[in-house]
Amino acid sequence: MRIVSLNANGIRSAASKGVFDWLRQQRADVVCLQETKAQEDQLTDPMFRPDGHHCFYRDASSKKGYSGVAIYAKREPDQVLTELGWSAFDDEGRYIEARFGKLSVVSLYVPSGSSGDERQQFKFKVMDWLAPIFDEWRKNGREYVLCGDWNIVRSEKDIKNWKSNQKNSGCLPEERSWLNDLVGSRGWVDSYRTLRPEGQDYTWWSNRGRARENDVGWRIDYQIVTPSLGARLKSCSIYRDERFSDHAPYIVDYAD
Repeated sequence: MRIVSLNANGIRSAASKGVFDWLRQQRADVVCLQETKAQEDQLTDPMFRPDGHHCFYRDASSKKGYSGVAIYAKREPDQVLTELGWSAFDDEGRYIEARFGKLSVVSLYVPSGSSGDERQQFKFKVMDWLAPIFDEWRKNGREYVLCGDWNIVRSEKDIKNWKSNQKNSGCLPEERSWLNDLVGSRGWVDSYRTLRPEGQDYTWWSNRGRARENDVGWRIDYQIVTPSLGARLKSCSIYRDERFSDHAPYIVDYAD
């Protein structure tokens, strides 16, 4: 089973840069997209429904052209969910889940707090609200792959400029503690860190300066999984040869 996750930073922009040609070559079973930045009625071109895939979008209803998530699946899901029950979060188009038997694949877009204190406080509220939801998922007997842009690094290995970002959103101690607790005591598995314990690869680079060329990046895109799937991890990669977005696609292969 191959799953691809990508923050597209605008699905129409990524399409113009060849992302769908690349995805066709990956033969992924499931593709999770974040930050589609479009309403579904704007995506009438057949490219936005790749051949052989079942395609599902959850747009932002609170602000058009903002946020948004999507899932493309080779196999038709038994069920697709798009709400977790808090309108402030749901209406920004930050969650979609496809269920295949006992497997759930989630495309998740955790808010950024980089635009100011108001959004940082909203991010903290989202984190507090999501924690018990993740706990329930962890214990309900289903297998989960939580794909997406979490907008948080876990450690010094996950960011180029560690010291200078200690007071910046995405690298705040409270954020890191929350995510490390999720992966630690709450029992979830970080697929990349499991497969590459000493890896120092990044998935996002600022558009300012020459951050991407100089690899001044952050690892903020994850596939976080339940332990049974953690035992089935085969390989992972971050694709950087082409630039579809300010993020890079993160690809994970799981044993069947």
